[in-house]
Amino acid sequence: MGRLRRSRAHHARRDVHRASRTRVRTRDLDQIQHIDLDPKNRARLEAQPLDYELPGLGQHYCVECAKHYETDAALVSHWKSKVHKRRVKALKEPAYTIEEAERAAGLGRETKKATLSTDAQPIPPSSILSDAEMAT
Repeated sequence: MGRLRRSRAHHARRDVHRASRTRVRTRDLDQIQHIDLDPKNRARLEAQPLDYELPGLGQHYCVECAKHYETDAALVSHWKSKVHKRRVKALKEPAYTIEEAERAAGLGRETKKATLSTDAQPIPPSSILSDAEMAT
């Protein structure tokens, strides 16, 4: 028996998957919190000038999700969706700072100093029982 010929079509599917991974990428939560949710920037983003390159000429924009929509009806239905509501809930939580991220990675300084208590007395070795003495 000879070796079966493999289908050589799987790489095309892989390339489409790789392209879609980066195509749908939106802005991160901390970028939206610090830049877009500022009242001045939010008003500017909601009232954008006509742009023929963007969907819906750039007139229907969700600030929280950083996405453009074709029609006003699509934007209103997006506001009612579970995806949008999750994003708004996530944006209500404060963003992590660089210091918090460094502390989580073990790189930052601790704010409290570890102090030894002067009241604690060490246990003398004679009072520690061995396993054999405890069994009897």
